[in-house]
Amino acid sequence: MSRIPTPVSIEAAPAASQGGLAAVKKQLGMVPNLFRLVSNSPAALEGYLGLSAALSKGAIAAATAERIALAVAETNGCSYCLSAHTYLAKNLAKLDDAEITANRSGTSTDIKADAAVRFAAKVARERGHVGEADVTALKAAGYDNAQVIEIVMHVALNTWTNYINEVAKTDIDFPVVATRKAA
Repeated sequence: MSRIPTPVSIEAAPAASQGGLAAVKKQLGMVPNLFRLVSNSPAALEGYLGLSAALSKGAIAAATAERIALAVAETNGCSYCLSAHTYLAKNLAKLDDAEITANRSGTSTDIKADAAVRFAAKVARERGHVGEADVTALKAAGYDNAQVIEIVMHVALNTWTNYINEVAKTDIDFPVVATRKAA
């Protein structure tokens, strides 16, 4: 059971959060527990949705963003996010089981995506303290300065959701995938 009450419906959420939750429902066909949990703070929900929307317009492909989310969730030991992003990776990004397993290990079977996932996993593990060689390797794989920044933002956003879910112990409302790392 969640440590922080999760509104049971859009209507039960604070009034200032209801529009954002309705938009999530329109996009996903449901409102996952994470979004309803975060709706306790209309400002946090607005920030989360705003950053997510901005990143979706960026240069990092949606499939690579899912790969990064899987690597970060595994690194941070967040079963909620690992479960959600495994579902999204399979059903929206159309990643296969081998790719999802690789992503959880901080790699990819796709050559270009591999550089992004390895970099993102290192950023998460090292809390941003990566070396010049790490940035150089990412750029050598074909990523430009804007994409380097976007990858770091994907790591930051996913780390935030990992932390929210671990602090709250959010009830998992996706097919459960347990992390290899005890949370």
